[in-house]
Amino acid sequence: MVLLLAGLGLGTATALTLTAFQDNIVFFFSPSDVLANKPSADRAFRLGGLVEAGSVERRTGSDGRPAATFRVTDGAQAISVTYSGVLPDLFREGQGVVTLGRLLPDGTFRASEVLARHDETYMPPEVADALRRAGHWNPADGAAPPAETWNTAPRPGRSGG
Repeated sequence: MVLLLAGLGLGTATALTLTAFQDNIVFFFSPSDVLANKPSADRAFRLGGLVEAGSVERRTGSDGRPAATFRVTDGAQAISVTYSGVLPDLFREGQGVVTLGRLLPDGTFRASEVLARHDETYMPPEVADALRRAGHWNPADGAAPPAETWNTAPRPGRSGG
């Protein structure tokens, strides 16, 4: 009887722990992943890639805070991102970025947090993996190509940059 109660208690504790973790897990997706598998609007996730050249628009939001709209690309696809707040100092076009937020019904990603890479050689592992999958980088060929060269590559359904 004691073993049965201990097993039941352990099973309940495990189930509660796994349920709590599931609610707090934040997945990483590249723009291609998002467009292929539209995550639900109620689920926060990380969107990562490179800030597309020529896509950054800074403005002042309706609340008086700084705001920005930009596109995150993995070379194959790109998603528009809106953010209200101060962008990191290292945020710029062509740099690696990871954003945390939710996908809106219109396909725009609303970011609650924006993280920029911290030096010229670092690239978040998730972003590097997304670049490899999109065919824009083979690690055997050396460092990842500069992002500013990607906008000239034709994308499916889009001509030129």
